[in-house]
Amino acid sequence: MSNSCIQDRAWASEAIRKIEAENNRSADTHLYAVPLPEHWGVQLYLKDESTHRSGSLKHRLARSLFLYGLVNGWITEGTTIVEASSGSTAVSEAYFARLIGLPFIAVMTKTTSPEKIALIEEFGGACLLVDHASEVYAVAEETARTSGGYYMDQFTYAERATDWRGNNNIAESIFEQLSLEEHPVPDWIVVGAGTGGTSATIGRYLRYNRYNTRLAVVDPENSAFYPAWRDGDAAAATGLPSRIEGIGRPRSEPSFVPAVIDHMIQVPDAASVAAMRHLRKLTGLHAGPSTGTNLWGVWQLVAGMVAEGRKGNIVSLMCDAGDRYAGSYNDAGWLAAHGLDPAPHEAVLERFHNTGVWTA
Repeated sequence: MSNSCIQDRAWASEAIRKIEAENNRSADTHLYAVPLPEHWGVQLYLKDESTHRSGSLKHRLARSLFLYGLVNGWITEGTTIVEASSGSTAVSEAYFARLIGLPFIAVMTKTTSPEKIALIEEFGGACLLVDHASEVYAVAEETARTSGGYYMDQFTYAERATDWRGNNNIAESIFEQLSLEEHPVPDWIVVGAGTGGTSATIGRYLRYNRYNTRLAVVDPENSAFYPAWRDGDAAAATGLPSRIEGIGRPRSEPSFVPAVIDHMIQVPDAASVAAMRHLRKLTGLHAGPSTGTNLWGVWQLVAGMVAEGRKGNIVSLMCDAGDRYAGSYNDAGWLAAHGLDPAPHEAVLERFHNTGVWTA
């Protein structure tokens, strides 16, 4: 083995040690019980992924993607890491790139929240902004090529970088935290799809462990994921850029695995905002809009269980914190400018929580 190969292996080994040590220092994220009327017989749990050091669910994905690139020999000393992202993955990847001493460039749309851009830059990353979501893939590939870097490509590798059998993935964590609850096996787990990696990991884990838990995926209006699942033709599915940061895509991504999904729910964008706001009023938890998308689907499933008199629980995710969206989804002027009126949907949520009946 040449000296350069020995040096490459030694650097990669140390980089992996640093990433694994960071994980070893981290406690698991909280699984909150959301208060619901006792006579409903249904419990709701939210796994708060905002408490990761980089602030979102994407911390897990970024760790897995870096390890995947390192063990495959694609990331070496001095490699510039490039990613196409809607924001949160880029924040987390910037964190891990700094951890192992690598430069990082995020390719994102100009509509990405300023708070996320600031976080990427705080972690030492650079942001390259484009006009349309459809442009991020080609620009990221070209940026990696011209810089001699590595395009992380979360949309392709998310479903394979994480070990779906366990190894401290999010599904295994959920079941361990539910082990002492009244119903340790949930009726439903509800998540959104940004790359499709989280739903693929959870869906495979449920089948591998032979749980009866069903997986529901929520999708913003106009996203390509829902028609890909509904029609069974991911290649033909098209959509529009999502107005809910972090989830929904104009195309069905390679990491999206429709066959492991039991049910999908399309969610109006204004309803995502309404549910985000309602969560804060109900629990004091200040979450981002993709958590609202999750909850709009959750409440429909809860209503179905109540109507059937079925006892059990549902688990979903708090994907990131609401303070990342102070100037957008939490700003009345911004919402009005983007044609988003959450008020009618908030009325639906109030009626539901007063009656247990879903009227939307």
